[in-house]
Amino acid sequence: MNKNQSKKMFEKASRVIPGGVNSPVRAFRSVGSEPLFISSAQGARVTDVDGNEFIDFVCSWGPMIAGHAHPEIVTAVKETAAKGTSFGAPTPNEITLAELVVEAVPSIEKVRLVNSGTEATMSAIRLARGFTGKNIVVKFDGCYHGHADSFLVKAGSGVATLGIPGSPGVPEDVVKNTISIGYNDIETLEKTLLDDSLDIACLIMEPVAGNMGCVIPDRAFLERVRSLTRERGIVLIFDEVITGFRLAYGGAQEYFGVTPDMTCLGKIIGGGLPVGAYGGRAEIMDQIAPDGPVYQAGTLSGNPLAMAAGIATLKLLQKPGFYEALNEKSAECAGRLQEIGEKSGLAVQLNHIGSLMTVFFTDQKVVDFDSAMSADTDRYGEHFRNMLSQGVYLAPSQFEVAFISSAHGPEELETLAKMTEWSFKKLAEK
Repeated sequence: MNKNQSKKMFEKASRVIPGGVNSPVRAFRSVGSEPLFISSAQGARVTDVDGNEFIDFVCSWGPMIAGHAHPEIVTAVKETAAKGTSFGAPTPNEITLAELVVEAVPSIEKVRLVNSGTEATMSAIRLARGFTGKNIVVKFDGCYHGHADSFLVKAGSGVATLGIPGSPGVPEDVVKNTISIGYNDIETLEKTLLDDSLDIACLIMEPVAGNMGCVIPDRAFLERVRSLTRERGIVLIFDEVITGFRLAYGGAQEYFGVTPDMTCLGKIIGGGLPVGAYGGRAEIMDQIAPDGPVYQAGTLSGNPLAMAAGIATLKLLQKPGFYEALNEKSAECAGRLQEIGEKSGLAVQLNHIGSLMTVFFTDQKVVDFDSAMSADTDRYGEHFRNMLSQGVYLAPSQFEVAFISSAHGPEELETLAKMTEWSFKKLAEK
């Protein structure tokens, strides 16, 4: 595999961009490699600047549920761009996308559109604090809710990948109002939420953790989160930036039948363009300016291009049988990989739900942050490099998720299985 042009571009980028990348995990450091610079993508495949083609299981970290450069989405963006890219004023498509979101997501009666998942989550907790008049935010170890100061306490994803303990630059006065507890730990959950000395405004969680790898909630845990927060008057926020419109059209809350008070969205609702949203019960959302006293604004919020791409994407997802077909082929793929792992002789676990999955190189069942951190990241790095050499592009971090899209067909999934078997055999021989 030729990587000359990617190498040259990385060297050039490193002179003007910190680390040579605009988001840390892209640097490939934890997998012992250097980043690919992508020139184009189509369907389930991406092509780098050296002309190498890869089957893509990163899917832009989730948004490309219908594959890259879907013609209906491309057409919608082109037609919209020809009329202007930003006005800083309301547009009809903002209403259309908001109506689609409100109709789809059980918890959302009103929604505010923003520009990223981080913007959505930080705005949601500000709103929850304003609504309740309380200060404390409870989160779960290993759940990543963006890079706002309040969330960089035992966060997952890039923070875990790079081994950064929280982050310098985050004041103690900010994080003192954040409590992070164990995922899937009902005992600690009850102890924390039932503590009358704590001034808890909200609990924010990924209903399926996707930023310490794919970690699935125990149903009793998820239901206890809901019952306790309701009982204690604590605003329950589901961060569905990854799971929203991914596990089901109504997200993880539809999939599990557990409805939060507020929901944060991103990724898929922008069809690959920068977007975020937060919404919930009308009585909470009515506290946002200009209707209420909680301030939040954004020049490019609801920008025309993201709205057009998002509407086109959600209309694709409404087609009969979309999720049934996607989840069925994902389950078949996961079953095949599970069987390969069991026969390999390696210490390996596969976590899977819907079209999300992660291979962990550990002999422990991965149910929380501590068990995720038991994974052998060096072995994952070797597996990543093996797969890349054979034209399969996985997430460049043990603590991320592999995504399957509707564009992944039998050929792509068969290649994934065969190359995984080959890679595991190589790893087992060492």
